[in-house]
Amino acid sequence: MEDDLVTHLPTDVRAALRLFAFYLGNGTLEVELLDGIDYRSHLLVFGSDLEMIFAIFCNVLEVDEHGHTLNYGDAEYRAAQWVRRRCDPGYQVEPPFEAWETELH
Repeated sequence: MEDDLVTHLPTDVRAALRLFAFYLGNGTLEVELLDGIDYRSHLLVFGSDLEMIFAIFCNVLEVDEHGHTLNYGDAEYRAAQWVRRRCDPGYQVEPPFEAWETELH
């Protein structure tokens, strides 16, 4: 493969993914929304939930023409809402997830 055919994710997007994974793994994802919920043990048991969390984060994340992320906080919050709903069945996601947000690619 020639080097000029390889395209990498923009640095800002890679940084957003790294930061999101850090907060998720560290147990500090959207602390106010997930306060008191031990979601990490749940994610280790149900791998498909982890898959959906990253899908939602990536589907919601917007990137401008220069590769800069525009709505990291929104993407993180929507993913955290999925976590909260999976761990707390009484939690109502507002607004409800749209199909494009939970689409697996």
